[in-house]
Amino acid sequence: MARQANDLMAQYAAYHRDRRNIATHFVGIPLIVFAIGVLLARAQFHVADWTVSAAWVVWGAATIWYLTRGNFVLGLSTAIVNAVLMALAHPLAAGSVGGWLAWGLGSFLVGWIIQFVGHYYEGRKPAFVDDLIGLLVGPMFVVGEALFAM
Repeated sequence: MARQANDLMAQYAAYHRDRRNIATHFVGIPLIVFAIGVLLARAQFHVADWTVSAAWVVWGAATIWYLTRGNFVLGLSTAIVNAVLMALAHPLAAGSVGGWLAWGLGSFLVGWIIQFVGHYYEGRKPAFVDDLIGLLVGPMFVVGEALFAM
C-alpha cells in the first residue's frame, strides 16, 4: 500500500505490454471510474451546512493516496482526471433510480468488458488479480501513459 509510483507503475506495466490492451485501458478504466462515481454519487452525507457524496469521499481518499506515492505531478494529474469523471457522474445520479442504475451499472459492465478484451489480447490476467492495489494503479497508469504520449 505504501509503495512508490515508479514501482507501482513498473509492476502494472509488466501486465500491460500489448498496445491493444493498453488502448482498451484508455476507454475501460475511465468508464469504470465514471461508473463508480455515478453509483456512489447518490449517497449523500450532510455535515453542518455541507453536503458531500460518497463519490467525493472516495475521490478524496484516492487523491491522498495518489499524492503520497512520490510523484506529485502524476498523482495530481490522476486526481484531476478522476475529479472530472466524478463531476460528470454526479448529474446522472440525480435522475431516476432506473437512469442512475442504467448509467452506473451499464458503464461499469461495459468498462470491465473492454478491460477483459484487452487482457485477452495480452494473454494475461488483470494486474489486480495478484494485487488489489492495481485497482488504484490502473487510473494512474492510464494518466501516466497519456502524459508520456504528450
